[in-house]
Amino acid sequence: MPELPEVETVRRGLETVLHNARLANVVLRRRTLRVPIPDDFETRLIGQKIVRLGRRAKYLLIEMEDGTVIIAHLGMSGRMKIHRGPADAPGPHDHADFVTEDGVTVRFTDPRRFGLLLLSSVDEIDQHKLMRDLGPDPLSNEFNAIVLADALMGRATPLKAALLDQKTVAGLGNIYVCESLYRAGLSPRRLARTVNAKKAEALAAAIRAVLTDAVAAGGTTLRDHISPDGELGYFTQSLTVYGREGEACPGCDCGKAIRRIVQSGRSTFYCPARQR
Repeated sequence: MPELPEVETVRRGLETVLHNARLANVVLRRRTLRVPIPDDFETRLIGQKIVRLGRRAKYLLIEMEDGTVIIAHLGMSGRMKIHRGPADAPGPHDHADFVTEDGVTVRFTDPRRFGLLLLSSVDEIDQHKLMRDLGPDPLSNEFNAIVLADALMGRATPLKAALLDQKTVAGLGNIYVCESLYRAGLSPRRLARTVNAKKAEALAAAIRAVLTDAVAAGGTTLRDHISPDGELGYFTQSLTVYGREGEACPGCDCGKAIRRIVQSGRSTFYCPARQR
């Protein structure tokens, strides 16, 4: 599933063609993805000018001049692709086109159909059921060591599970939690409540650094992620532990190999010597 850096990469790519653009047409070829698309989706958007492209956690938020907001989620395999000329003939998984007056088409493709296309408004977005319980965005000013320590305080769950909880930090997924814990030197098995102020400071800094590096690299392409302009994400080349079971730890001379365990049904990669 695309995580925060992949969604931020998509947001930045779309911003180059959609910001201040007016929608001449919206074409839906399927009315249901993970949940039904609103019946008035096209009529509320056609003719509207896009004034802002935002992101909250793993959701794209596309704001119109009348205050309508598109909530888009890429699900497991969704993509947004920019066509600067006439778009190709749609395939069976090309579910929506957003066509601007400038002749640009942004096509939403989702083979597994786990994505979302919903509508809200600027006034209601904070209380939308998908948004209201989200924790702070780790790239925002609302996220810091104090906020993180408070969110982990008293929790008897493994640290990795706590970080994957979107109420703790919004937008983190499996790849970047593994990488952040490695940089911070913290074991994914550690109980969340044992993270004191000093460890929280190291972890918050690691999370922000990993995500910043990943966004700069265009995200991580393992299977499906491609930017709107068709570029792959190159953070794959910078992964230190994720997917590297059995390889030597790259950050120390402990002589230990990267270990893989399963936590809550997800693969966890870490160095048992470096991470305590």
